[in-house]
Amino acid sequence: MEKKSPFTHILIPTDGSDNSVHAGRLAIEMAGLHHSQVTLVYVVDSATVDEIAAATAKTSAAISRELEIQGRRYLDYLLRLAGASNVQAEQMILHGTPYREIAELARERDVDLIVIGRVGCRGARCALVGSVAERVIEYAQCPVLVVSNTPPRR
Repeated sequence: MEKKSPFTHILIPTDGSDNSVHAGRLAIEMAGLHHSQVTLVYVVDSATVDEIAAATAKTSAAISRELEIQGRRYLDYLLRLAGASNVQAEQMILHGTPYREIAELARERDVDLIVIGRVGCRGARCALVGSVAERVIEYAQCPVLVVSNTPPRR
């Protein structure tokens, strides 16, 4: 009798950083091994949009559109990887606070694993807020695998 995998649906958040792309590759490989489906997500951070709008002459709507285009490129890359690995995948762009959107999406989609890259904090907000991965761990109701881009020591 074949043992059923504990992972049938994996959520892969990406921000386009090296660590998140590395995490995406690993998650897609895991999904292929476990015959899991994946949901790829990019969250347009509302706070980042507001900060950029306050510092530039651009409107929040224009900045959001630019970030969506950028996010779509990241998602399309991961979608191509999933297709090459015969992994069923869907992609989404959300708006809001990244850790909240990721945790909520995981609940809504009945995800059994979130695979997220560990990223360094950016800017003064990091001291107050902490990294997205840390917050996802706190708020998610499923296991979270945090992937570092650091190669293993041998």
